[in-house]
Amino acid sequence: MGHWSFLVLVVVIAALAFDFTNGFHDTANAMATSVATGALPPRVAVAISGALNLVGAFLSTEVAKTISGGIVDDTLVTPWMIFAGLVGAIVWNLLTWLFGLPSSSSHALFGGLIGAVWVGAGVKGVHFTEVTEKILIPAVASPVVAGVVAMIATYLAYVITRRGREREVTRGFRFGQVASASLVSLAHGTNDAQKTMGVITLTLISAGTLSHGSGPPWWVVLLAGTAIALGTYAGGWRIIRTMGKGLADIQSPQGFAAETASTTVILASSHLGFALSTTQVCSGGILGAGIGRRLAEVRWGVAGRMALAWVFTLPAAAVVGGVSAAVAKQGTAGIVVICLAAVAVAVAIYTISRRDPVTAGNVNDQPTAPVVPATTAA
Repeated sequence: MGHWSFLVLVVVIAALAFDFTNGFHDTANAMATSVATGALPPRVAVAISGALNLVGAFLSTEVAKTISGGIVDDTLVTPWMIFAGLVGAIVWNLLTWLFGLPSSSSHALFGGLIGAVWVGAGVKGVHFTEVTEKILIPAVASPVVAGVVAMIATYLAYVITRRGREREVTRGFRFGQVASASLVSLAHGTNDAQKTMGVITLTLISAGTLSHGSGPPWWVVLLAGTAIALGTYAGGWRIIRTMGKGLADIQSPQGFAAETASTTVILASSHLGFALSTTQVCSGGILGAGIGRRLAEVRWGVAGRMALAWVFTLPAAAVVGGVSAAVAKQGTAGIVVICLAAVAVAVAIYTISRRDPVTAGNVNDQPTAPVVPATTAA
């Protein structure tokens, strides 16, 4: 068994930092529609989401095993490669958060790791079959499935309640949204928190602290769950605004349908060990819910920008991870240079964001993007 080195400690801290950014980047997945429809006050929503993310982290470790021993060869990976991959993921998360784009934190992490391991260990270090089966195929299929399910559920919700009083129907679905949004948060913890657990476990394996094929120790589960819960509570209001008000005109029945569809897809994938993007699933659910209501408004321009962000996330993070790996492989000096550069980028992005702050107080302000009526048979 190996021992803890300074580099391993740095990698673990970087992994938890990524987990924190994953939390505030993905809060919108669970709570955007509930905040937009008024089912939950913004601060209450993120508090519930954070707590349930922590609980969800303890319910499954299948996705963590996919990361620690699936997409890359853990016999060839070293801690500095993992560190470089995390830098690529963190930088992309912060950049897309600045622009309010709900891109995939998961794919940012996968891309960063793939780029760093490719540079550090060569093409043989990446299991491309696993990448295709457990990342790329779910990335295409999951938002489509969630969107179709949400569209059908939305249509049925309005058909079933069309004779009811609008006020009572809205009130009932808002209560339902509290439950469905909570389930999304729980499901998010079973999927996204696992990814950081997998990265830390992979680091410990590569350092010789754990044997090959090991699952995450209990303290890794606790730290990863806590980090993503704290990040979730931080808010991520920019992305909540985009998903709650920017993508589609959402009412309570649609929000309930979108959240229920997303929960089903995420929990099923966690059970199967598919490390999918909860952002893509939830965005697909919201878009499907928007299409499923007659005369609803869907902002296709916003959807198009989100789709572009999804396409570029993995390769962009891979490039940053690869460049970081090329510098980090030079030794301690290279690690320090990458640390300083990453901190400088983070500070610059935060400073720019303060010029146009989005908070719990203005998160439901209407976007100015043009709106196009959705054409549906609802």
